[in-house]
Amino acid sequence: MNKAQLVEAIADKMGGRQQAADAVDAVLDAIVRAVVGGDRVSVTGFGSFEKVDRPARYARNPQTGERVRVKKTSVPRFRAGQGFKDLVSGSKKLPKNDIAVKKAPKGSLSGPPATIAKAVGKKAAAKKTTAAAKKTAAKKTTTARKTTAKKTAPAKKTTAAAKKTTATKTTAKKTAAKKAPAKKATAKKAPAKKSAARKTTAKKTTARAGK
Repeated sequence: MNKAQLVEAIADKMGGRQQAADAVDAVLDAIVRAVVGGDRVSVTGFGSFEKVDRPARYARNPQTGERVRVKKTSVPRFRAGQGFKDLVSGSKKLPKNDIAVKKAPKGSLSGPPATIAKAVGKKAAAKKTTAAAKKTAAKKTTTARKTTAKKTAPAKKTTAAAKKTTATKTTAKKTAAKKAPAKKATAKKAPAKKSAARKTTAKKTTARAGK
């Protein structure tokens, strides 16, 4: 039975061929996505689908007999439930007008083997640890950038203030230099007064001599 035949087989129960096709596609898609994500899909009495990791190993090429190294890989695996096994083996009769598989005996499909459960738990823990480490690193980087920006801003302000102070001092020096020649000119004019005084003294002395 292929997919088209499976759709035809359940079309009457689903209310039409299109509804049956959509139902089959939805179920298969959900199973595939869950298994690829590392989850185990268990259908009571029917079986379970799961992802199994195979380590790297050596195998034989069936055509040449040559030894070939096979890389590490992951494969899907289906394990039939006890109810399914019992119906196939004939230990239980297949019901005619009822659902073939309803419930599985106690103990069947209780969960994945201990080895697989541990492996899945380790992978999940590793993913969580990696995600937490990335978040912590991102937070530290952001904090460092903000701190650097805060430290750089006062430095820029200090530099600007220093530049303004230097410019003010330079302007003051230039102004003082311009005013300095005026003082010198005033100083040079002072001897002229002395000459006038000398002339006045000479005139007084001449006047006295005439008397």
